[in-house]
Amino acid sequence: MSLVPTASQTVGPFFNFGLTADTKLGVLFRDGLEGERIALRFRVTDGDGKPTPGDSMIEIWQADSQGRYCDPGFCGFGRLETDQNGECTFQTIKPGRVADVTGNLQAPHVNVLVFARGLLKHLVTRVYFAGDPANAEDSVLALVPEDRRATLLARPVGDNIWLIEIRLQGDRETVFFDV
Repeated sequence: MSLVPTASQTVGPFFNFGLTADTKLGVLFRDGLEGERIALRFRVTDGDGKPTPGDSMIEIWQADSQGRYCDPGFCGFGRLETDQNGECTFQTIKPGRVADVTGNLQAPHVNVLVFARGLLKHLVTRVYFAGDPANAEDSVLALVPEDRRATLLARPVGDNIWLIEIRLQGDRETVFFDV
């Protein structure tokens, strides 16, 4: 008897069974919190630029508007699955600047984990805000080749609405970090 190899299994889409059932994880602030309230919309696409409908989950972690991670009015963590258009939207605040390991201030950013069908390990990236003057001083963004930095920049698409496309592969693939 000879053994025949079989195809490996892929992950998901099983996120909505327990990881993303609570849509309150998409609202990071509480009443009375200081800071500019924004909607941060993610669009997850494949290598052809087509949405990954319901097959992806986004987790975010960020500082509050003062650059703190421990404000009782702000949880700083969110998790949502994408809809049929490959999108999800977090209600949050624009983060403040936090220090890097050398003590220099980083540009306002949101840390992002991407889970999707076919990925055996999550992807790690960041979202910066297009036009923010602090981007030029950010030590992590400076590590990214200049012609690829745009893949990390959310752009405004309405009043306090920011859009970032996470392209999983191919032309204009989002920069992912090996952490």
